[in-house]
Amino acid sequence: MAQGYIFHPSPMETIINRFSKYLTGIEYPKETSSWNIAGILKNKNAFYKFDVRDMFKLPDGTHAQKSKTNTKADKMVLELKDQWIILDIEELLLYIRKHKVKKVYVNDLIQELEWTIFLPKN
Repeated sequence: MAQGYIFHPSPMETIINRFSKYLTGIEYPKETSSWNIAGILKNKNAFYKFDVRDMFKLPDGTHAQKSKTNTKADKMVLELKDQWIILDIEELLLYIRKHKVKKVYVNDLIQELEWTIFLPKN
């Protein structure tokens, strides 16, 4: 789950469209999939499949994001007010198994995971 300032976008532009501005070599799944967009982060050279979805609010008002452990995505993307947080799915799954948890908090993950990328919004 993510805590912090959440970006409230224009309803006309989707989160996938907003994130796509930071990618090159973009591809989209040809059928329903657990990833939404694939490509190369600008100024990088690796091609990844990204799970990019809007966060939702839990009953207590906390912002959260769902994911499945059998996802085909390589990275999970979280949108905050002034930046994107990109988490490595494999590393996230190892963390979940190691700590035997079903809910994780972004603030905890940032301190524990090594691969996390913070991508400032332009």
